[in-house]
Amino acid sequence: MAGQQPVFVMNTGPERQQGRKAQISNITAAKTVADVIRTCLGPKAMLKMILDPMGGILLTNDGNAILREIEVAHPAAKSMIELSRTQDEEVGDGTTSVIILAGEILAQSLPQLERGIHPVVIISAFKKALAKALDIVESISIPVNVNNDDEMLALIKTSIGTKFVSRWSDQMCRLALKAVRTVATIDSSSTSSDPSKTVDIKRYARVEKIPGGEIESSRVLDGVMLNKDVTHPKMRRRIENPRIMLLDCPLEYKKGESQTNIEITKEEDWNRILQIEEEQIKLICDKIVEFKPDLVFTEKGVSDLAQHFLLKHNITCIRRVRKSDNNRIAKATGATIVNRVEDLRESDIGTRCGLFHIEKLGDEYFTFLEKCSEPKACTILLRGPSKDIINEIDRNLADAMSVARNVVFNPSLAPGGGATEMAIALGLSEFAREMEGVEVGPIRAVADAMEVIPRTLIQNCGGNAIKVLTTLRAKHANGEHSYGVDGDTGKVVEMKEYGLYESAAVKIQTLKTAIESASLLLRVDDVVSARRGRQPGGGAAPGAQAQGGGGEMDMPAM
Repeated sequence: MAGQQPVFVMNTGPERQQGRKAQISNITAAKTVADVIRTCLGPKAMLKMILDPMGGILLTNDGNAILREIEVAHPAAKSMIELSRTQDEEVGDGTTSVIILAGEILAQSLPQLERGIHPVVIISAFKKALAKALDIVESISIPVNVNNDDEMLALIKTSIGTKFVSRWSDQMCRLALKAVRTVATIDSSSTSSDPSKTVDIKRYARVEKIPGGEIESSRVLDGVMLNKDVTHPKMRRRIENPRIMLLDCPLEYKKGESQTNIEITKEEDWNRILQIEEEQIKLICDKIVEFKPDLVFTEKGVSDLAQHFLLKHNITCIRRVRKSDNNRIAKATGATIVNRVEDLRESDIGTRCGLFHIEKLGDEYFTFLEKCSEPKACTILLRGPSKDIINEIDRNLADAMSVARNVVFNPSLAPGGGATEMAIALGLSEFAREMEGVEVGPIRAVADAMEVIPRTLIQNCGGNAIKVLTTLRAKHANGEHSYGVDGDTGKVVEMKEYGLYESAAVKIQTLKTAIESASLLLRVDDVVSARRGRQPGGGAAPGAQAQGGGGEMDMPAM
């Protein structure tokens, strides 16, 4: 053994998975993730209680919130969880449906693989099925009037009717609709015939959660609210029609850029230094006073001396405002954020606010800027009995706002309650009959997978899946595409009468995401870990280790 290189026995993890074994492992992992949240679909959805490592609990039936909290080791399962996050960021709804659908499409493609059909052929068939499915969604969608409150509220209700806050769904829908309408801006100066629309919920519709009070007292302010109090106790706490100035500079003595040392020999020099500081602050304050503002917000600090000068002119000052809050105030009041006091102009002053007042909610003081004319930013004030409940309301409200936003961009609706999925399943079955060759099987597989949504809705409310699905198929075979499942009773109902319509944008995104991700996972035929083995002497073994499943690997002696 003296002259030989050492033999490596690597049992530091599972063996490499190749070919069919890797595909089956990925499909099983995806199916498992889908099964975890299958019971979270529909109005009779069950809740999941997730315990975090610190001992806290999360109670929710929001698919995205659940998958965000659980930890998984399998790479395919991680990929599935990523789907839910993408869906949430893109359209804000359908996070549970997309996982269930992707898991079912993969499960249905397993028999196709076992028949010896190559994954590339299956993926090609999936792409044709997706194109056909999108055509079907378009054909059964109906237009919606964005300015009609009743239509919009009915639509938003479908998003949160299945969630925890469904008891207060009317109120939450109104909050979501008002918030979206407030922050929506339409740029008619756009060069194209269609004016460009922007609905930036994340930046301009902030949710403030304050425990205490009743859920019914939650409201959308026609303005902005901050968790701040005035800097000086004698400053005014209520001003009607205030002139508002927004600054991004400190109202205190400007220190030198680098470290500055001053040597003083006489006492008068020390007094002079202090005097220079005072003069500089007075100059800044005089410049502010010229514009006669009632309110000054700054993102930086305000010295005691500056407070004194501003108080003398009856100006209220609030300091250390967050950048994001300052941007919202600018949008709501029409003010412009100024970086240097010297650059101030009359046009920078905000005058669109009707009332400034400070109130105490719970233990803290909050600044309100309300009654703004044409505010393009708002704050949603959520009240509730406990933090857990308010957090869940916040998650559900975010979904509702996303749905309202989607409709502003794509004002068409598809029937809910599994009706769209059933119509796609039927359409794809007919499409498969017209085709020939090996692609028929995978297209049928997608058609069968689509039925998982109505089937899950029936199962979650304790209905008879076989009986109801047969009735539903018969309705769709007669061309009645607006029939779906009532998630409360598990019966077949006409969606037009039931009033359950969903944003077509959500349906389209769900289909695209589910089919694309299933195609991606089917393409994987080898799972290899990129960790490298260590030589006994401390160096890394050249080309040492492949890892991904269980067992030992012996590397032959060189």
